[in-house]
Amino acid sequence: MTEGGGVLWQLATGFAAISLIAVGGGIAVVPEMNRLVVDVHGWMTDARFAQLFALAQAAPGPNVLVVGLIGWQVAGLTGMLVATLAMTLPSGLLAYGFSRLRTRLAGSRGLRVVEKGLVPIAVGLILSSGLILGQAAASGWVAVALTLGSTLFVWRTDLSPLWVLAVGGTVGALFL
Repeated sequence: MTEGGGVLWQLATGFAAISLIAVGGGIAVVPEMNRLVVDVHGWMTDARFAQLFALAQAAPGPNVLVVGLIGWQVAGLTGMLVATLAMTLPSGLLAYGFSRLRTRLAGSRGLRVVEKGLVPIAVGLILSSGLILGQAAASGWVAVALTLGSTLFVWRTDLSPLWVLAVGGTVGALFL
């Protein structure tokens, strides 16, 4: 296998495995994505990962866009396609199969137990995503203050999160 093929295989197997644990959506597995691309393979730094994540969040569309950006960063257009397919295809097939099974098991006690058990898992995964991204962004007191302020703003107000992006971009341009 060529070096490029090896990287593509690593992208495919890594993101396929991650996709199968994406309970709560793509945002829930950001820590595992970070571990894969920063710690395991060393394809980028924590800061670069956080930048790609922020870019994906600013773009319209699903939050799993970060996977395509990671693939692009690692192996160009082919990497983007491989990473995106690896992240979406296994979980899509699993969701399809589960929806068919759920229809057959509708109203059963076992199904209710499984569904209730998945809620704290999803919340925990999403919380850990926020912590990983917050750590990656914490490169100084200004960045830490921005992260905390943004968190409080989104949590405590009903205003558009686009205000966070506007203020963050302005502060970043002036101070970082």
